[in-house]
Amino acid sequence: MSASAPARPALPASADPTASAPSSTSTATPRPGLDWRIRFAILSVVWGFSFLFVKVGTEGYAPFHVSLGRVFFGALALVSVLLVRREPLPRGLRTWAHLSVAALLLNSAPFSLFAYAELSIPSGLAGICNATSPLWGMALSLVALSEDRPTRRRFAGLGLGFLGVLTVLGAWQGFAGVDAKGTALALLAALCYPIGWIYVRRTLAGVPGSPVALTGAQLIVATLQLAAMSALFTTAPTSFPLWPTLSVIALGVLGTGMTLQMQYRLVSEIGPTTAQMVTYFIPVIATTAGVLVLGEHLHWNTPVGAAIVLAGAALTQTRPGARTPR
Repeated sequence: MSASAPARPALPASADPTASAPSSTSTATPRPGLDWRIRFAILSVVWGFSFLFVKVGTEGYAPFHVSLGRVFFGALALVSVLLVRREPLPRGLRTWAHLSVAALLLNSAPFSLFAYAELSIPSGLAGICNATSPLWGMALSLVALSEDRPTRRRFAGLGLGFLGVLTVLGAWQGFAGVDAKGTALALLAALCYPIGWIYVRRTLAGVPGSPVALTGAQLIVATLQLAAMSALFTTAPTSFPLWPTLSVIALGVLGTGMTLQMQYRLVSEIGPTTAQMVTYFIPVIATTAGVLVLGEHLHWNTPVGAAIVLAGAALTQTRPGARTPR
């Protein structure tokens, strides 16, 4: 999910619901492998299916347990990579303190909110709500980040995105058939990402260490946070059903571990502007997966509203003179 999946602070926090990596001073060196277009497609599919995995996971586990398993298996995947590379985790109490806040805002809170939201809303709607992160991010950055100046185009994008949200929710019919609580939780989860990334940009922009090391440390902290919350607010699971368990493992290993490393390489190869375009495919795939795999109902206003949201989000990300790398 998340997330939001930036590999450095310059990327918007909304690229993916699994967004979790703080910035670093090191840049991964691209290595030969699959063509970037193929990896881009894989990234879009995995992150798009994350909302389906959450939905299936909540059929067998409490939402906090789904989120806990997600960050645990994600941390396990990244720590395994660090062991193979013989790369240490970051040091310093100050760094770990900032990582704790980042873990709360970019992992623990949004992952749990999405899991609770999907108890009552379709996974496709959750994916569309996630696509509002660039809209939240633009609104917040105008206040919190001096380098992000308001423009007519970006304000138009914010208004268009808001119109898209109203279209998805069917505002003209009084939001009939839409679970208000679940939708609000999903929108709040999407808001967590830009707040977290503004914090990251202000506190962790110059911290030494690779993105994998910093993200691995962040997911370790998120695991501890969610373990404590699960112990306080839920009871331990009494069974481990197959499909929900596999879904939670896939959320962690694929949606948080493998895809983050893939995103880092994409950013280094094709630049952040092109890499962030994955944001606009996630709700399409999430909605399609929900309809085809889970049999969720799709009304005309859902895809139309999603398209309007994405168009607005795209406008908020444009800057004068910016060019998309080829």
